Amino acid sequence: MTPPSRRKLWTLLVVLGGMAGCMLLAGHWTWQRSLSEESASVERQLALYGQALAQRIDRYRTLPEVLALDAQLRDALTHPLSPAEVEALNRKLEQANGASQSSTLTLLNRDGQAVAASNWRTATSNVGVDYSFRPYVQQALAQGRGSFYGIGVTTGEPGYFLSQAIRDGSGHTLGLVAIKIALQELEREWLQTPDIVLASDAHGVVFLASQDAWRYRLLNPLDEAGRRELQATRQYANQPLRPLAYRVDSRLDNGGRLVRVQSADLPALPGRVLWQTQPLAGTPWQLHLVHETHNSLAESRWAAAAGAGGWLALALLVLFARQRQRLSLLRQRSREELEAVLHQHAQELRTAQDGIVQAAKQADTGLSRSLEHLPQGVVIIDAQLNLVAWNSRYVELFRYPPELMRVGQPIEDLLRHNARRGLLGHGPLEESIERRLAHLRSGTPHLHESAKEDGTVLEIRGNPLPEGGFVTSYADITSYKNAARELRSLADALERRVAERTRDLDAARREAERANRTKSRFVAAAVHDLLQPLNAARMFTSLLRSHLHDDAGRHVADSIDSALAAQDAILSSLLDLARMESGQLEVHVRDVPLGPLLQVLAHNFGVLASKRGLKLSCMPTRHVVRTDENLLRRIVQNYVSNAIRYSRQGRIVVGCRRDGAHVRIEVHDQGPGIPEALQREIFEEFRRLDEGGDGDRGAGLGLAIVERLGRLLGHEIGLRSQLGRGSVFWVRVPLGDPAAVQAHAALPAAPELADDAPLHGSSAWVIEDDPQTRAATQALLQRWGCAVPLAGGAPEALAQAAPGQAPQLVLLDVHLGSHHGPDVYAALCQRWGQAPAVILVTAERDATLRSQAAERGWGFLAKPVRAPALRALVSQTLLRLQERAPS
Repeated sequence: MTPPSRRKLWTLLVVLGGMAGCMLLAGHWTWQRSLSEESASVERQLALYGQALAQRIDRYRTLPEVLALDAQLRDALTHPLSPAEVEALNRKLEQANGASQSSTLTLLNRDGQAVAASNWRTATSNVGVDYSFRPYVQQALAQGRGSFYGIGVTTGEPGYFLSQAIRDGSGHTLGLVAIKIALQELEREWLQTPDIVLASDAHGVVFLASQDAWRYRLLNPLDEAGRRELQATRQYANQPLRPLAYRVDSRLDNGGRLVRVQSADLPALPGRVLWQTQPLAGTPWQLHLVHETHNSLAESRWAAAAGAGGWLALALLVLFARQRQRLSLLRQRSREELEAVLHQHAQELRTAQDGIVQAAKQADTGLSRSLEHLPQGVVIIDAQLNLVAWNSRYVELFRYPPELMRVGQPIEDLLRHNARRGLLGHGPLEESIERRLAHLRSGTPHLHESAKEDGTVLEIRGNPLPEGGFVTSYADITSYKNAARELRSLADALERRVAERTRDLDAARREAERANRTKSRFVAAAVHDLLQPLNAARMFTSLLRSHLHDDAGRHVADSIDSALAAQDAILSSLLDLARMESGQLEVHVRDVPLGPLLQVLAHNFGVLASKRGLKLSCMPTRHVVRTDENLLRRIVQNYVSNAIRYSRQGRIVVGCRRDGAHVRIEVHDQGPGIPEALQREIFEEFRRLDEGGDGDRGAGLGLAIVERLGRLLGHEIGLRSQLGRGSVFWVRVPLGDPAAVQAHAALPAAPELADDAPLHGSSAWVIEDDPQTRAATQALLQRWGCAVPLAGGAPEALAQAAPGQAPQLVLLDVHLGSHHGPDVYAALCQRWGQAPAVILVTAERDATLRSQAAERGWGFLAKPVRAPALRALVSQTLLRLQERAPS
């Protein structure tokens, strides 16, 4: 078998062996686990059967005790009875038996003879029968009470007997009363289960069974004493007691056994069955349940198949990875193999040549037997250039006629023969022959290749002999040459294919990057254009609310503002997605304490949760994590916002859980839960559920942003959910260094102003290219007491600017048509000769632009602008101007 075949065989054996091993392990583990679960279930079921049997017996246990106290029964045992008294007693017992619904009630004297019985009307009446041999009679007379299960001597019906002694006032035993309880109804109840239920006595005799074939079977061999006892008490009358043949294969931890039933006269059971046994309290009996294990067997087979499939998938994955690795290294390996083939060939030829020289030394004359084993054609000549020895391969390669191949034949004759056939080339024949003869006379070693007309390539190697003469070998290297050409062709083809694939992939990558950049620029531009009218609408809505004095009108204004805020959130999310995809979102990773961040979220979302009837709780924590604080806040607040949106009642809990060198921040809610099929899809854009409260379902972008932020930060995100139970969303963040967290004093908050005092008497220019936005901004500022000499675009501002007439504040947009806002401000400062305060109001949310504004000391507001935020920032800016002004 060749090495590749052996390698394939070993690979196949490893795959099949591993698959078989996985099947055995998975099947055995699942078999044990499933069998343990089935055994526990059978044990509970058996306990219920035992409880039902005990309750049935206990229901009649007090009846003999009550009847033993009856004065009429006691008196009947003190004197001989007349027929009338016997009939009266029979009727009394019949009436008592009808009320208790037992099988038979019997009154017996101290000799064990039945005086009266409830079945006195039947042909199998107990009256007058001697029962003194029965254990329940003997026990009652000796101990006051007794019990016994057996087949009735008179009726032939099995039952459980309970007896109670009847004593006179002095305590002397006068006789006894016995009750027989029929248990066949219990057996009929057992028929409802597919399992086999058995009850056995102290001798191991099955006296109750859910299937008739199992009744009166011996579970254990019966010794001689036991046989004599059964015969004496006639417990099972004439019923043959047949042994039950079974073999215990294994035992379980809880007492269960795996058994193979081998009795041929029983209904066949499939393979091994689970046999569970429990003693019945208060009796010498045992309850047994025989349960088929086909469910466990089926589960183990499925698990074995799953294990085999998993191993096979893993093996195929490994083989696929190895094949990919082979393909990636094929070009280099092909060259190495080519070099190895050539090197090996050279080594073989050198070895063969050494063997040829050695054989030539030992060769006899003519067709030499010592040269026949060599794969090369070999010829040996003496110092006079005459033939000395050769092998058949040499004759075969050149097809010499037999008359030429004689010892002492000049080698020149062989050369002339080859020349006539065109084997020495196309030049002058005499020159070719003389050149070869001169080479042989000189005794110079040589090595060269020669191609024949039929395509055969020969490697010709010649070496002089020590005592004179020359040995020449002719090796057929056609296969090596063909292999080398094929390997070289394959290597060239692979190089071309790799180069083409590389060019295609590079072109596809550039095209994808170009398309992504185009899409991101389009989204950013579209959002910017949409934010302009939205900004104006929100500012007009804020202005409108101050002019409305009735609740209905304010409610409508609030509804309009809420709708605009929702639209603002959608556009902001789209802009964030575009910035993340284009790589413009900057990440600032540092050590961040989690406690303050979560408390701020609890404060911000607590009121919203309370309005919806929810309770939001944030568990305190001292963990420090390594992350971007703002982006992590976005992730958690999206989780909390979704929990509030989709929860109708209950609690929302935000807490942390240590996970090795990481912390998992979890948001628990009691919402409707998420189906498993949708748990991956909800992290895609515009994917949302239909269970949002009050029609508020969101835009379906929050979790898409969470997924991209998690990917950007390298934080794992995930969820687990149960329908009707709620969901848990989490983000896994690496732990940081608490020592690196500097204790920064909180910046003093700007005092809340009771009125618009800083704005009264101030002046501001609004430079904005959108007419609606600048009109709304001008109206708001004027309502707050601020003069607005100019509200226009860049051309109007440049035209109206005059030296020494700069306003205190400039509200400046970045995109002003063909002008750039900061450039326009620089031109205005030159004309004014002053540099008033600036607040950039723009739809651009670029972090670089925000950083540049902060470096210049400018304020920054992102559109759409909320009126309270605008008023607060304008007031703070004017206050800082007043503080810096000389007193």
